[in-house]
Amino acid sequence: MTRGIRIPIFLFSIGLLLVGKSFAQPAIDSLENVLRNATSDSVQFVALLSLSEEFQYRDFSKAEKYSNQAAELVATNGWRWAKPKSLTQQAFLATLSGDYTRAIRLDNENLQLVIADGDSSAIAESLNFLGNDYNDIGKYDEAYYYFTQSYRVARAIDDSLKMTKAIFNIGRVLNELGQYDLALDHFHVSSKISDLIGDEDGTPYTQEVIGDVYLRKKDYKKAEEYLQQALNSIRSRNITVIEPRALKHLAQLNFELGDSEKALAYYDTAAMLYRLASNDFGVAEINLGVSKILISEERFNEAEGLIGRSLETAKGFNAERMEIECYHLLSELAERQGDFKTALDYHKNYKEMEDSLFSQDMVEKVFQDQLRFQTETKDFEIAALSKAKTQQETELRREEFLRNILVVVIALVGILLFTVYRSGQRRIRINNLLIEHQEEIKKRSLELEQLNQVKDKFFSIISHDLRSPINALSGILDLMDNDQISREEFSNLTKELRVQFNHTRTLISNLLDWALLQMDKLKIQPEKINLAAMIEENFKLLSSLHLKEIKLVNQVAPALAGIGDQNMINLVFRNLILNAIKFSEKGGLVEVAATEKGDTIEVSIKDYGVGIRADVQKILFEKTSGYSTRGTANEKGTGLGLILCKEFVEKNGGKIWLQSEEGKGSTFYFTIKKAS
Repeated sequence: MTRGIRIPIFLFSIGLLLVGKSFAQPAIDSLENVLRNATSDSVQFVALLSLSEEFQYRDFSKAEKYSNQAAELVATNGWRWAKPKSLTQQAFLATLSGDYTRAIRLDNENLQLVIADGDSSAIAESLNFLGNDYNDIGKYDEAYYYFTQSYRVARAIDDSLKMTKAIFNIGRVLNELGQYDLALDHFHVSSKISDLIGDEDGTPYTQEVIGDVYLRKKDYKKAEEYLQQALNSIRSRNITVIEPRALKHLAQLNFELGDSEKALAYYDTAAMLYRLASNDFGVAEINLGVSKILISEERFNEAEGLIGRSLETAKGFNAERMEIECYHLLSELAERQGDFKTALDYHKNYKEMEDSLFSQDMVEKVFQDQLRFQTETKDFEIAALSKAKTQQETELRREEFLRNILVVVIALVGILLFTVYRSGQRRIRINNLLIEHQEEIKKRSLELEQLNQVKDKFFSIISHDLRSPINALSGILDLMDNDQISREEFSNLTKELRVQFNHTRTLISNLLDWALLQMDKLKIQPEKINLAAMIEENFKLLSSLHLKEIKLVNQVAPALAGIGDQNMINLVFRNLILNAIKFSEKGGLVEVAATEKGDTIEVSIKDYGVGIRADVQKILFEKTSGYSTRGTANEKGTGLGLILCKEFVEKNGGKIWLQSEEGKGSTFYFTIKKAS
């Protein structure tokens, strides 16, 4: 389902017909005999490439040798037709060895060639290969882009196999980003399509990734069930490429269940398979798994050696995801040894790289691509409905013609009235069906329009509010490069730039929450919340930003606790307190209080700032208004904050409202269930 085993290449010419037949079940000795007795370069090329495929899981060095010889023949003869085939095999061998830098370069070169040829099937395949390259090294935004592009091309040519590969691989990206339920949805859809088209090789791929999802979700029973099924299917169908991956997951599972001996046995088998393929990248991944077991057994020197070798491999292949894991394990190792300073240094490296790899920009890009992809899928569904409606109308016209003939025949035998009655009943049913289909099309159109509105909202905000701080930072950097800015000027500019970036950070956070909300991907996870502690955390965060020296007062009793989703309620507090600061004068006062009312708690956030006009109060929480105004220090807003607050409060079973008077300040109220 990912890159997979390459299909041997045949030349459909009379001179090679007998050779092509002999490749149906190619044996290595017969292929080498064909190579020795070949009378033309083209026959040699076919034999070399087929031999490379035969050896790729048995003797990697021979596979690489034959692939390189095939590439030399292509270059010597200037064969444009053979170059994509040669590049595809070279890139696949690069991924088997873990050399993703070379694989990406070769797959990109191949993509340009097949695009120039206009070969849509090859384009979809090449896009899928590139997506796998980027996914394996942790570039998830790039991987998502190439997989969705592959799906679009495959859908345009109605290639079900390539569509199901793309859907499967999109699920792999979502799994890496922690969207496990959405990933499972993609894997189940992919599995159904594979069953329909008879893609039996798709089953072990799907079993392996679903097992990985349940392993990450700590559902060990289901994880073991799927991973064992995958390993049995892999071995029965001889799909060697994913066997070490399934073994690695089984090793992780047994380690987490406390069976280190069994885990090491799985790791040893996986490492052996990776070494047979000369896959240094895979061996490095196995070494990291083994090092976790060694750390748990306090065999620190052995663990440090394995992690060091893996880190060197990760840097050599520019594999940021593996490098992050290395720093994480080195930090844990140093901490277990009591070297807390070194542990802190490694932890800083780990967090910096993790924040860079899973940056807000990358996550936002994936979510926006996901939103576009869902919108296009809606377009496709509407087009399918329209096509079905047209086919139905054609069928209805044909049925009407036949019915008219039947009416004439029946009229001749004297039962015209009965026929008219039945005809009328049928017509009513048909009209009802048409009305139902029209309503369905209207419903789909409305959903599409709402998705487009969300998309337009994102683009509008991004184009106006995110550009400013980036341009400002770029200007400062240009001045610094040209030594055209003094230290005092730099200090003043950075203060203003900090304010802009604080706004931008809040904006991005709200945008991501808004996107998840519109896609209905936010799940409520109720838990007990200490309201006073949550308010204090937000006070500390906002105080560190030095926002107009506002005095923040927490009047909530320390023991008062509510029930709700921790992240959602925290966002409500942060947005409402930030709004109170925004519309307070410098040196002002913001008070947060809470009162028990039966089985609920009423929370209030009060400021003594500029207040809100009565006409504005009516539209503040409306989804379609997006009303925003600047604060007392000219702070910008987007209008999303209060809309998110309303959505999150209501999702947690509460309600939100406000009281305000111009010139005297505002008080925002919301309710939350009280903890028993």
